[in-house]
Amino acid sequence: MTVIEHKNDINWSDIKVAVVAARWNSFITDEMLEAAVQALRAKGIQDKNILTTRCPGAFEIPLTCKWCLEHLGVDGVIAIGAVIRGGTPHFDYVCDAVTRGITDLNLSSGKPVSFGVLTTDTVEQARERASEEKGNKGAEAALALCEMLVIQRSVRSLSEQKTP
Repeated sequence: MTVIEHKNDINWSDIKVAVVAARWNSFITDEMLEAAVQALRAKGIQDKNILTTRCPGAFEIPLTCKWCLEHLGVDGVIAIGAVIRGGTPHFDYVCDAVTRGITDLNLSSGKPVSFGVLTTDTVEQARERASEEKGNKGAEAALALCEMLVIQRSVRSLSEQKTP
């Protein structure tokens, strides 16, 4: 059995990341966006390499992420949104579409797109998950993206070592 060692030897100042945040429910996504950017800065990613953009709502996040991956030369993308249950099935359709879209994009692009999209029953739940006291999910999504970049490089490194 071979255990893949995940060496965090990335020069974070060379990493380029896009953060896509939905404008819908901006009272939540603004806090998540700011926390994600702060987490990236804390890792050592330079401001010039942190690209942020807004899209109308959660449904539009996957396509906006795809465009960022295709046209901005980024190493990965953080997807930020907040879908709060209402009185119609709209919630279910949007949550399914954004989840499926981001999953498909991860697999088709081969680059990490981290999932920072809240799917909550109430505004209070969304506020909790966007608060710093409870662990902001935007910051968590940024750290997940960074971890995926480390894993990606570890797997590539092992692959290159085994290639004759």
